[in-house]
Amino acid sequence: MTQSSQARTADFWFDPSCPFTWLTSRWLLEAAAARSLEVRWHLMSLSVLNEGRDEDPENDPEGYLWVPVRICAAVLQQYGQEALAKFYTALWTNESEGSPEEKWLNDLQNALESAGLPKSLSDAGMNTDHDEAVRASHREAMDLIGKDVGTPVIAVEGSEGNRERRTVFFGPVISQVPTGEAAGRLWDGVLLVAGTPGFHELKATPPKAPA
Repeated sequence: MTQSSQARTADFWFDPSCPFTWLTSRWLLEAAAARSLEVRWHLMSLSVLNEGRDEDPENDPEGYLWVPVRICAAVLQQYGQEALAKFYTALWTNESEGSPEEKWLNDLQNALESAGLPKSLSDAGMNTDHDEAVRASHREAMDLIGKDVGTPVIAVEGSEGNRERRTVFFGPVISQVPTGEAAGRLWDGVLLVAGTPGFHELKATPPKAPA
């Protein structure tokens, strides 16, 4: 039995503001359907990742990137995994034409409403009530993979849910979302490479803008 056929659970850590992470999440859902995976959603934060750096690669001096991840934390705490998945989908699903890069995140309250959640949850974005939960989830991802990566991080359990033999990796970073069996083949390939002892990094030319 191959590693890809053994793996049944994928833990996905994401910052909801990142357009490339959004594309990876859509691929993961396609791969989940093709390979009978369960996806578990967790939060990480570019704001936390970049704290203390001389230069902020996200150019976010006002801390706006805290807002969507705090709301996600509130959704997760109060309504659970399924609600978080629906809200994340609503955050990036545009009814109008245009790529995520052109529109970036949808209106936060509208996204909550589209996900069947109270608009009042948007208030969580403007306070620090859920910051420690975000930080704790972020630390969990960093403890698994190290501090030299960004969003997303994926951890895959080994056979029979063996958490001691998890395969953990950053990415993959993609600019287009493969679907169906193509998504499944990418999943198989990523697990093969990331699960190879001694593997460290694989990189191609810079991706195109998300589409």
